[in-house]
Amino acid sequence: MPISPTSLVPRKSPAAATRVGARVAVPEGRVSHKGQQTKAAIVGAALQLATQVGLEGLSIGALADVMHMSKSGVFAHFGAREELQISVIREYFRQFEQEVFYPVLKLPRGLPRVEALFSNWMKRVAVEIHSGCIFISGAVEFDDRPGAVRDALASSVKTWLDAMYRAVMQAKREGHLDANADGHQIAFEIHGLILALHYEARFLNNPGSITRAHTGFAHILDRYGRGATPLA
Repeated sequence: MPISPTSLVPRKSPAAATRVGARVAVPEGRVSHKGQQTKAAIVGAALQLATQVGLEGLSIGALADVMHMSKSGVFAHFGAREELQISVIREYFRQFEQEVFYPVLKLPRGLPRVEALFSNWMKRVAVEIHSGCIFISGAVEFDDRPGAVRDALASSVKTWLDAMYRAVMQAKREGHLDANADGHQIAFEIHGLILALHYEARFLNNPGSITRAHTGFAHILDRYGRGATPLA
């Protein structure tokens, strides 16, 4: 179990031997850093487990086995399974932003960012076809279950979809997409491709699904674009 800032350990000096129960305080900064590292490791293991068993399948006991820790040791970092589930959602979203969203900010506004967002998203999906997507599996588990976990999931997905919508609207302002096109409709269709891809590739194991998703994106650009070059 991680040492708390107020934990005490026996002195090892000879002088201390003459004083029964002598103790020294562990530096708070060192303990805090170690606790953060332990918690991050638990969340990482929980995320890996959640891709296999879903958020609902997570348990303190299962994580304790994976981490070779006691249940009380894991529990001390979260306090409740719900807090653990929310921590996993936040970590998944953090990784999603790092891989999909932030790299496109280096590109010019407009169609280059829309294309890069979809391309990065597809790269992540290509991996998640085998490992699973927390957003999609979580939506199935918590779509009709109000609460903090559902709220955390919905907030993460909405944040991402809002980013895609903003990129589409920027492309319209730059003249890369039809000024009369409905930005919400374009973002909706792009999101629909990703959802269809997960269903076709992961659940039905249909070959060629990734290629069809790319083709579908090219059709969106053809339909709403102004001389846009379809994504290869």
